[in-house]
Amino acid sequence: MFNNSSINFDILKKRAYNLRWATVPEGVIPLTAADPDFPCAPEIAEAINKFTKDRYFSYGPVGGSREFKESMAAYFQNIRKIPASPDFIFPVDSAAFGIYLTCKAFLSVGDEAIIFDPVDFLFRYSIETVGGIAVPFAIPAGSEMVDFAGFEKLINKNTRMLCLCNPLNPTGKVFSKEELLEFGRIACKHNLIIMSDEIWSDIVFLPHQFTSIAALNEEVRNHTVTITGFSKSYGLAGLRIGAVMATNSIHYEKLFKASLHQSTVHGANIISQVAATAALNECSYWLSNFLTHLQAMRDICVNELNSVSGFKCSPPQGCYVAFVNIMDTHKSSTEIQHILFNEAKVAVVPGLKEWFGEGADGYIRLSFATSEVILKEALSRIKKTINVL
Repeated sequence: MFNNSSINFDILKKRAYNLRWATVPEGVIPLTAADPDFPCAPEIAEAINKFTKDRYFSYGPVGGSREFKESMAAYFQNIRKIPASPDFIFPVDSAAFGIYLTCKAFLSVGDEAIIFDPVDFLFRYSIETVGGIAVPFAIPAGSEMVDFAGFEKLINKNTRMLCLCNPLNPTGKVFSKEELLEFGRIACKHNLIIMSDEIWSDIVFLPHQFTSIAALNEEVRNHTVTITGFSKSYGLAGLRIGAVMATNSIHYEKLFKASLHQSTVHGANIISQVAATAALNECSYWLSNFLTHLQAMRDICVNELNSVSGFKCSPPQGCYVAFVNIMDTHKSSTEIQHILFNEAKVAVVPGLKEWFGEGADGYIRLSFATSEVILKEALSRIKKTINVL
């Protein structure tokens, strides 16, 4: 199911954009965007085919199809242990848009929101787009302790939001229940909104376990907006589908108003909701097998990277990306990226401030959501190239 023969490289070279196969020269292996090389589960394609054969593509409910909302609520209840209501859930055209609209709903010009450093650039981008101020809180790669005293010192009269990314992209950290309880306690104490981006929550490696912060207790839950999506777990990035969940009517109304779904200016298309519903209801076996494959690829990736001269890589607890410390090469992230692209013919993501924040300096990120054959070839090229520098 997740071997090299299951990948159609001809299609990837035509359709896989965002720094991937369709954007790199022939012969370059892209380990760039966090998007799997494998086709989605067949049940998802079958659900789309069944829907489209009727040839009706009418407007759907502005708040999302009932099937989607109920399936999402069941997922949050049964998998994430959150007492969720379908009435407080609606689809969005990506988790990225969910992050943006949560900032739009709860931040005013000059308001501050605390983000982790390093973290995906979409947090800072969304905060600043609505006129807010992103305040970085350092959680270095490989760190075992969170400096909660330092975190609380960042909070002032202008602080409105904690932006939680769990698991944390790019480092792969999965926050423990104890850490989440402390984040929740501090957020409630200062009456902060907790925006919990959980798009990576299904990609967690043994022995680690994922806990949703909204599952902790009612007080924390009532401060939390939960965001998820289907690109990482099910390979549906191009379908542009995610979900936003509130746990009370006041937050839901603010979020839905900010989404502009009521006006039809924005909205998640109905075919994407059909696909996501099928993923939730029929494809748990596929996700389980995918996760087993990813754990094996993670172990291969980390072991090989740690044998490269000047490279250090801690095993990610979640996410299918490796965040590699390259400081001992005495070259910058951009220099290593260029060397790997031009000489090894492997594309990686450099740890630039504009991608992940200042905490990414001296790192590169690479995705291992591919076949063992492709991954081993890419790692062999990296090792041969860097070891002769």
